[in-house]
Amino acid sequence: MGMEMITNVSEYERLAKEKLPKMVYDYYASGAEDQWTLNENREAFSRILFRPRVLIDVTHINMATNILGFDVSMPIMIAPTAMQKMAHPEGELATARAAASAGTIMTLSSWATSSVERVNSVGPGIRFFQLYVYKDRNIVRQLVKRAEMAGFKAIALTVDTPRLGRREADIKNRFILPPHLVLENFAALDLGKMDKTDDSGLASYVASQDVKWLQTITSLPILVKGVMTAEDTRIAIEYGAAGIIVSNHGARQLDYVPATISCLEEVVREAKGQLPVFLDGGVRRGTDVFKALALGAAGVFIGRPVLYSLAVDGEAGVRKVLQMLRDELELAMALSGCPSLRDITRAHVVTDGDRIRRARL
Repeated sequence: MGMEMITNVSEYERLAKEKLPKMVYDYYASGAEDQWTLNENREAFSRILFRPRVLIDVTHINMATNILGFDVSMPIMIAPTAMQKMAHPEGELATARAAASAGTIMTLSSWATSSVERVNSVGPGIRFFQLYVYKDRNIVRQLVKRAEMAGFKAIALTVDTPRLGRREADIKNRFILPPHLVLENFAALDLGKMDKTDDSGLASYVASQDVKWLQTITSLPILVKGVMTAEDTRIAIEYGAAGIIVSNHGARQLDYVPATISCLEEVVREAKGQLPVFLDGGVRRGTDVFKALALGAAGVFIGRPVLYSLAVDGEAGVRKVLQMLRDELELAMALSGCPSLRDITRAHVVTDGDRIRRARL
C-alpha cells in the first residue's frame, strides 16, 4: 500500500507489523497478560454513539485550544512512548518535528532513545517531559533540571508503575533494547543500557511517586498520568497537580481495568473544573477525540499510532497521522453541529450508562 493510499490511522499498524522486527513490534503492540484491557480501550469507544445536531452553521470549524497556557492547533497531542529509534533511525527527533509542524504538543518519554537536549535542538515546539519517579532522587533531580534547561514546558508524572506490568510477548521474545541504541537521558548517569524488562534494569528504580517533593525541585506544571478513579483524582488535586491524564498505560500495566474512556466521566466529575482532565489509550479516530471531549476531556494524547506511522514513514508518517485525526475531528464537529470545541457538550453523545438509565425510567 502506497503512502497516498493510507486512509486511516489504523492502517499503519498492519504496515508496521510487516516492517518491524517481531521483538520490536511486539514490544510496542502488546498489553498486559490476557490483553483484555488492550482490546477494551478500543471497544469502549465503539459503544458510545452520537446525538448530532443539525440546522447549525458549520461553515467555519475552529479546533484551536489552550493547554496549560499554551496555544495549540487542536486538542490532539502526542503521548510518551519509549525507545522510538527502534521504530525509525530518527526516532523521537522525527516525532518532535512532526508535532511542531502540526502545532501541537509532544510528550517525550524519559525512556527515550534521544536526549532532551537533542530533541530540543530540532527547533521550537511545545514539549512535555514524561517522568517516572525513581528511588534515587538525585536521578530525578538531574532529569527534571535537564528537561527544564532544554525548554520543556511541563512534567507528565506517570503514577501507575510501582512495578512494570507483565507483557508476555516480551518474555517470550526475551526483549532487550537493540545494542546500537541507548536510553539517552540516562546515558550520563551510567543507566543508559537496559538489558532486561523485568524488575531489574531501570524498573528497579521506579518507586512510589511524590508529587509534593517534585514541586520543590521544579516550577514546571505537573500533570499526573495514570489516574482512573475519583479517589486518586482527589489526591492529585490535593497535591497541586496542574492536570490529570486518565491513562491505563496503554493497557500495559494491570489487565482488566476499564478502558480509559469508561473512567473519564468519573474523573471529570470529581475534578469539578479545578484542573483540566486529559485522556490517552485507544484513540484511533477523530470521532474518538470528539467522544472524549464530549465526556469532559480537555484533549487527548495518542501513543501507538505515532510509533506505527513513524516505523512506516518516519516524520511524514507521524505528520499524516496527526493530519488524518485532525481532519476526522473537524468532520465529526461539522456533522454534529459544533463550530468550536466549546460547542461540544455531553448532550452530543450517548453512552452505555445513559442507555441503562433510560431503560430504568
